[in-house]
Amino acid sequence: MGIFGIMRTGVSGMAAQASKLSAAGDNIANVNTVGYKRASTEFSSFISEGNRSEYNSGGVDTHTRYAISEDGVIMGATNTTDLAINGKGFFIVSDAGGTPYMTRAGAFVPNGDMDLINSAGFYLMGYPLTNGDPNVISNSLDGLQRVNLANVAYESTPTENGWLSGNLDANSPVIAAANLPSGNVAGSTYSSKSSIVSYDNLGNKVFLDVYVAKTGTGPDTWQAVVYDKSQASASGGFPYVPGPALATIPLAFNGTGQLTTAPATANVPIPNGQTMVLDFSQVSQTGTDTSLQLEVDGNAPSAVDDVEIASDGTVYAVFENGARLATYKIPLATVPSPDQLTPESGNVYSVSAMSGDVIVGFPENGQFGSLRSKALEQSNVDLANELTSMIESQRSYTASSKVFQTGSELLDVLVNLKR
Repeated sequence: MGIFGIMRTGVSGMAAQASKLSAAGDNIANVNTVGYKRASTEFSSFISEGNRSEYNSGGVDTHTRYAISEDGVIMGATNTTDLAINGKGFFIVSDAGGTPYMTRAGAFVPNGDMDLINSAGFYLMGYPLTNGDPNVISNSLDGLQRVNLANVAYESTPTENGWLSGNLDANSPVIAAANLPSGNVAGSTYSSKSSIVSYDNLGNKVFLDVYVAKTGTGPDTWQAVVYDKSQASASGGFPYVPGPALATIPLAFNGTGQLTTAPATANVPIPNGQTMVLDFSQVSQTGTDTSLQLEVDGNAPSAVDDVEIASDGTVYAVFENGARLATYKIPLATVPSPDQLTPESGNVYSVSAMSGDVIVGFPENGQFGSLRSKALEQSNVDLANELTSMIESQRSYTASSKVFQTGSELLDVLVNLKR
């Protein structure tokens, strides 16, 4: 090949160094891009085969590699929906057409439709929890939906459980049978009264009056009676019209003041709501003053006030009344060889034949890391290394150009021999 081979080798060297400079330029440009993974250009020699009596110059092959498996530094952020992965794995995102990709860029914010999107416009994907825990296929992305915060704009939960706890005074006077609260007559008396707010199926408040009275049918016997407060008389008490009581529960205690009634629960039908299971197991009887506390679950309709994302990927809608509802579960994905993923525009990656098939799981399980809310993974670019690489490439490019220039000068000499 001779002189022409020298020139082609010089061109090969310049092209290789230009590729390395391009990679360094991209890295420097994306030094502040969230979740960016640096690119590098690796060289391998190219040998020309030919007559072994003389040297045939070859050149250099270039191969671009991406440090996708190398984690960047995790820094704090201000938004709850800013997410970072502490460990291995990728977020699963999709473009507007529904094509899935993988990314470490977790700067998600709600768009106008309340879908969570990152700065490149890719949608965060998750499994809805409407029907309970999702059925995940480890090698498939089926069942994923855009994580949307508008699907739970208002939420109410009917009351289904209640708890009565505290102490009954063993020295309380016995109430005559004709005047017990269960009789629901004017003049009915009681040992203690509590009122509580419960909620029907539409989240409307239903006020309940709970009376406790010592019956005298035994030395340690009582009754608890629950009424719908809206049926109370004009004076605010008995009789409740039309009645009867929502529930009447006999209570009995042993000589040490422990409740012996079994089961220690009662079913209380909430008007226009569910049947509340009222638990009395935490009530005792001692010689001190009566002190009772009544609690129920459920809540009135409330708008979403905030969103929380747990380290296991569960997305919670936080309502104005403080209630929390799990709405989505964010999965993570990985492949056997992350560095062989194919980079795409927007700081996302697609599966290639070299990377292996996708593997799907949840944070804090197996090989997957955990999620951190209010945090972002920075790029893994080292600015000092990139600037050093640029200087090296610049010098090497200049040297390769000298090889080309020398070959060109030798060719001039050869051509001029005819003169």
